[in-house]
Amino acid sequence: MSSGNMRIFLDTADTDIIREHFATGLIDGVTTNPSLIRKSGRKHEEVYQEFKEIGLTDISMEVIGNAENMISEGKRLHKKFGKVATIKVPCTVDGLLACKELAENNIRVNVTLIFSPDQAILSAKAGAAYVSPFVGRVDDNSFGGLCLIKDIANVYAKQNWTSTKILAASIRNVRDVGRAFEYGANICTIPTKVFEGMYNHILTDAGLKQFDIDYAESIKE
Repeated sequence: MSSGNMRIFLDTADTDIIREHFATGLIDGVTTNPSLIRKSGRKHEEVYQEFKEIGLTDISMEVIGNAENMISEGKRLHKKFGKVATIKVPCTVDGLLACKELAENNIRVNVTLIFSPDQAILSAKAGAAYVSPFVGRVDDNSFGGLCLIKDIANVYAKQNWTSTKILAASIRNVRDVGRAFEYGANICTIPTKVFEGMYNHILTDAGLKQFDIDYAESIKE
């Protein structure tokens, strides 16, 4: 697992998938949301606990409601799960109020549903450890999702802002992973299918096939 930039998170609530891919040493964390948890058919804290037991050290745990509710739930989850807990809040007035309070209590916060550099600026000022721009959803609305990554990265760089990391989310294809990192993302959270696709390339398959043929021929000689 990496400790700096170019980190990869999986966006899933499937603990079996996490267990399989965490064993590769390539997975640095996990993001979840209420929809993914519901799809798993399990209680959210049961899923978080299993993630922690697998060895994950960065687990996004989403909280909802008004600022007071998000603060209370965020503090409770942090107390229960410790430093592995990253509290996930939306980029709203209540979400940023919660972010500020949690960050002041040394609790890591991921501000999600980021769709503009302005939201990323406010989130950074509220103390967010991560901002999560939604690449795919921006693309769906005829804007450039990857350009949003670049714009946020440019703002942070010009302001010498290093305390908030860009966590690219809603990534739907392999190509966008590399491009997101190229444009300034520090972390990409990706579906399992996209992660597994990163291993594959038609030229790798062709080269391996030729190596196998040449090896088989060489041992006959």
